[in-house]
Amino acid sequence: MSTEKTFLFTSESVSEGHPDKVADQISDALLDAYLSSDPNSRVAIETLVTTNTVIVAGEVGSSTHVDHESIIRNVICGIGYDHPGIGFDGHDCKITNLIHEQSNDIADAVLRPDPENQGAGDQGLMFGYACAGTETLMPLPIDLSHRLVSILAEIRREGHEMTYLRPDAKSQVTILYDEKNNPLFIDTILVSTQHDDFPDVERPDLLIKDDIARVLIPRLLDTLPESIRSLYTSSSKLLVNPSGKFVIGGPNGDTGLTGRKIIVDTYGGWARHGGGAFSGKDPSKVDRSGAYAARYIAKNLVAAGISPEIEVQLAYAIGQADPVSVSVNTFGKETTNLKAKDLEQLVRENFPLRPYYIIRDLALKNPIYQPTASYGHMGRTCLSANGIKYFPWEETNKANLLR
Repeated sequence: MSTEKTFLFTSESVSEGHPDKVADQISDALLDAYLSSDPNSRVAIETLVTTNTVIVAGEVGSSTHVDHESIIRNVICGIGYDHPGIGFDGHDCKITNLIHEQSNDIADAVLRPDPENQGAGDQGLMFGYACAGTETLMPLPIDLSHRLVSILAEIRREGHEMTYLRPDAKSQVTILYDEKNNPLFIDTILVSTQHDDFPDVERPDLLIKDDIARVLIPRLLDTLPESIRSLYTSSSKLLVNPSGKFVIGGPNGDTGLTGRKIIVDTYGGWARHGGGAFSGKDPSKVDRSGAYAARYIAKNLVAAGISPEIEVQLAYAIGQADPVSVSVNTFGKETTNLKAKDLEQLVRENFPLRPYYIIRDLALKNPIYQPTASYGHMGRTCLSANGIKYFPWEETNKANLLR
């Protein structure tokens, strides 16, 4: 096989026990608590976690009161940090609460007498992306990376195999592509996972590597269609805990902050990112709702067959209702005669893009955000529970209309 025009591309994911993801989950759990009682709550909460310590700060405008401490402790224990021997214990960690009331200047920029004229909660630009080739319409490296750490967490929670697993983990997948961006094979899978101490084992990484190959990889492959499963070959490399030992992890091993995994949260670096984080922000913040809307648009356009690869950019000005710009990029792969301006008009006609309409159409005032805070905001399965729809931006319910 000629390699002159091939290239490698890598994406990573992290588990729910990664310190940055612990912070994201706390921020989003607090947001959900506010929205559960007051759907009009304005929330912007940041979290810092370190050795047995949690600090939450930010601004809230809400008619409800929330028991911050119990929510924080429940999140931490639910992840698996629930005993002192692991270095971070949700039962007794120190919690410092610095949350205060939202600035009136921000509130005045958003609220309007006519709700349909609601202004964007901040300026910014957001990207949404979708591509054919995977069931999730996501780039393959990030899709596989998410699956790896998600399945690893399932194995840990089941408690039947690899019983030494602890909550912190990272994955990384490298794919070899041809010049047309078609995947040729999986070049490298990298898994780093926190584990119990093995005082009598000289090379715990070798023991864990054998288990990853025996338990995790087959379960990963079982989730994939044959066209992708066949990309994992005898030439694919498997790296496990290359540092050798990973006992100290989670917030005890590294400080975690809300919003520090924005590439993991989106497209693994394959598509562009506007720079705004998601977790802890209510949907009036277009950093979040605009990014969800852009993904919804891109996914429906790809599902409609307009192009096998589409990137959508939206941009907003704080206090203004209508987007400053709408851009649709097909990378020259469009299957219709529609030009860029035509596609922009198609989007504006079929996807109302004022914040009020995005929030209304995607039902973003529901308390749906903690599940987004680990294993990616995009490429997830839209599902309903207790009358609430989770990951509604993953629906392709407008694809037939667009066709």
